[in-house]
Amino acid sequence: MKTGTVKFFNELKGFGFIKDSESEKEFFVHATGLVDQVREGDEVTFELEEGRRGLNAANVKLA
Repeated sequence: MKTGTVKFFNELKGFGFIKDSESEKEFFVHATGLVDQVREGDEVTFELEEGRRGLNAANVKLA
């Protein structure tokens, strides 16, 4: 499990980005990858999985 912070999340469109705590990289997250509802600034744990355009955050939970 990785940890990070929700940098941006648009509830209407159902996607956003999570900034990884270790690497400082940002990963795309879709609403289907959420376990808990998230908002900008939330601390989360997540896994990475291969998506159409690279790695996406999945199984995103509030930390």
